[in-house]
Amino acid sequence: MTKGKSVSYLKEILDLLEQEYPLAQTSLCYNTPFQLLMAVILSAQTTDKQVNTITERLFNRIKAPRDILDMGLPELEEELKGCGLFHQKSWQIMETSRLLIERYDGEVPGTLDELITLPGVGRKTANVVLSTAFGIPAFAVDTHVRRVSQRLGWTCEHDVRAIEDDLCRLIPRELWGETHHRLIDHGRRFCKSKRPLCSSCPISTSYCTFVPE
Repeated sequence: MTKGKSVSYLKEILDLLEQEYPLAQTSLCYNTPFQLLMAVILSAQTTDKQVNTITERLFNRIKAPRDILDMGLPELEEELKGCGLFHQKSWQIMETSRLLIERYDGEVPGTLDELITLPGVGRKTANVVLSTAFGIPAFAVDTHVRRVSQRLGWTCEHDVRAIEDDLCRLIPRELWGETHHRLIDHGRRFCKSKRPLCSSCPISTSYCTFVPE
């Protein structure tokens, strides 16, 4: 494939994703950057639907890190019981809240380097917060983004950081955030891990490299 044709194909795929998912955005519910940070930490190995069930009640009480410290670890664990790994995540959120108060006057920092120093915050979580809460261009790679981008031939990598680097080189910076959400929606709706719906996928016929078994 020539470079010119590659660029043309990329634009066509991005246009199809935009047509299919024009309003793609996070499915996590939140009102403040801190609530989003909490929700993304909770979403590890837990569905967004389950996280929203938990936070619908919790976020009536929790708006900022100080609210977490006032609640205390035993009560926080009780609130998070429906979430996978809730003991670990409770400690991470408690410790992150303490550090936010000590280091950043209770505010969520707006840089990757600062965010990834917080317990429970890896590169993916940090990129989600930067892009979604602050509108800072960042490309978070989760399981859906990895699977769809590999099947589209956008990356041959398996390491998450290497996939992120490939996508950031390939996709225009101003489209990183929305493309991240559209790839997630596409992975959930059509490009499933098992039994992908290739026959009804708006992309697979002309652009996808995946051959279902």
